[in-house]
Amino acid sequence: MKIPNILLYFILFIMNLFQVHAQDISLYQQYNGRINYTAIGNTLNEFENNILQDFCETLASSSAELNTPETANIIAAYLYWAGSGEGDLEVSLNNNNITAEETYTVDYHDPQQGTLTYFSCFADITEIVSNLGNTNYTLSDLDISETLATNPGYCSNRTNFAGWSIYVIYEDESLPINQVSLFQGLEIINRVVQEKTIVIDNLNVLDNDGAKIGFLAWEGDSDLNYGETLQINGNIISNPPLNPADNAFNGTNTFTNSSTFYNGDLDVYDIQNNIAIGDTSLEIKLTTGATDDFGVFRADLIILNNIITVLNSQLPDATIVIDEVYIPCYSRDIEVDYSVFNLNSTEILPANTPIAFYANNELIGQSNTQFDIAIDDFETGSILLNIPNNIPDNFTLSVVVDDTGNGNGILIELNETNNTTTENIQLIPIPDITPLAPLLSCDIGFNTATFNLSSQLNFIEYEDINNIQFYPDLEDLLINENQILILENYQSTSNAQTIYISQQTETCPKIFQFKLLTENCPPIIPQGFSPNNDGVNDWFNIQGLYDIFEKHELQIYNRYGTLIFVGNNNLKWEGKANRGLNNKDKILPVGTYFYVLNLNDPKYKIMTGWVYLNR
Repeated sequence: MKIPNILLYFILFIMNLFQVHAQDISLYQQYNGRINYTAIGNTLNEFENNILQDFCETLASSSAELNTPETANIIAAYLYWAGSGEGDLEVSLNNNNITAEETYTVDYHDPQQGTLTYFSCFADITEIVSNLGNTNYTLSDLDISETLATNPGYCSNRTNFAGWSIYVIYEDESLPINQVSLFQGLEIINRVVQEKTIVIDNLNVLDNDGAKIGFLAWEGDSDLNYGETLQINGNIISNPPLNPADNAFNGTNTFTNSSTFYNGDLDVYDIQNNIAIGDTSLEIKLTTGATDDFGVFRADLIILNNIITVLNSQLPDATIVIDEVYIPCYSRDIEVDYSVFNLNSTEILPANTPIAFYANNELIGQSNTQFDIAIDDFETGSILLNIPNNIPDNFTLSVVVDDTGNGNGILIELNETNNTTTENIQLIPIPDITPLAPLLSCDIGFNTATFNLSSQLNFIEYEDINNIQFYPDLEDLLINENQILILENYQSTSNAQTIYISQQTETCPKIFQFKLLTENCPPIIPQGFSPNNDGVNDWFNIQGLYDIFEKHELQIYNRYGTLIFVGNNNLKWEGKANRGLNNKDKILPVGTYFYVLNLNDPKYKIMTGWVYLNR
């Protein structure tokens, strides 16, 4: 800022009254490959405002010539225009109307002049520059005359300025592999805020040859060279005689070797001697302000608009997207299709780069890339994940590439903040199961029975029988295994057994269930048998007794009332005695015998009767 020299102690006293408002300069875009940049521009100040103090007007237009290599392919072109005031958002470039896409402002609250606002506008003009190519570019209709007329503080403070610049990013196969990083915003450095530091991380400098840094700044003056420096990794850099070490902001244009870019600076510096092979970061520091020969602190007001670096940095940049998530019905297993990219990079992404999968930040799976992924290429993958029961049905799935499962990676990348993608997942829980009436059948042994399962179809509305399947348990239904194919003569496995029915729909199947109940039906007692070892009717075969009434007791008496046999579920009567001192295993004679059958079942009374034994 240009104000009359005053005593240092008074300056220090009022410094607390100064306030600054700005938009931090940050990374806007990064380009990788055989990339470089050039810049053109011009001022709309006819003179340096600090030298001619009565100067308070701007030119109607100004021009600059673009000359990119014949073999260059333009990747991007950006127009910046700036000046005093709130901003002129529409300008003309070679008769093309340009409207600002971004507008940055900075306020400086001066105790004498009040609030002074300065602006910078930005627009992407890639299409225009690609069409026009190398030619003369003229910017017009940047008008700040009303601002200067209505607020005399700008000219009184000698911070009246306007100017413009075009940055062109281009690729050329003759170039080495570079990383071009463009930072933009709007910040002031002055007697209050005397420095700006930007640290660029995630570098891998393989060759420092050709490394350079450029910047676009406004309102610099060649006459206020107090403490103005550009430092790289703690080293002051310069480009004399155009850019002395103590006057970095001096109205110069390095590209045209001009010192008449009044109140603007479009400069670029070689920094290959200030970085080293193997560096992983770069510190950029800009300063202004120092005491003069009389001990008075003086500083220029500099408005920093952008910084651009060109470094030979070869690194991959792993990113990942979720292509598709397959969520089956009633399952906690999901299948995730994904793609790993190596876009905007300068090196291959090596095979076996780890990938971690998280559900609500809990690690649930891991994978890795299968092949080397070339620059600007990708590969796809798929993984089956089981969602733990402690995770709710609705959760956030996070997929992170270059993650070993604990949040740490194994690669140095161009960008370490773009490795994660997320998606909200809603599992499909098992719905309410519709109960059907149970089926009841007689026990045929060991608490099993045979059933006609198809009878339950009478209680289900359906159009296509092929959409209905029966399963012996719910787990089989959910995984579609062990379907019951024969319904009419199904033998149960337990009492009671639950059978499940799946009815397919357009979405997820309906589920029905019913029980198979086994009951002990009355046994059928024959009137006789013939234990003659002919293989037919050789024992007292009471049907529906054995392995059904497993606790039964059978007593046989002869015609005189003498107990001659006692049997149970494991001992059948084959016409022999097992009671009496001399009757054990004795073959009994033909005749009529009396039986007493105690089923030991509370539903049945003791059964008695006569049976004829015939040889």
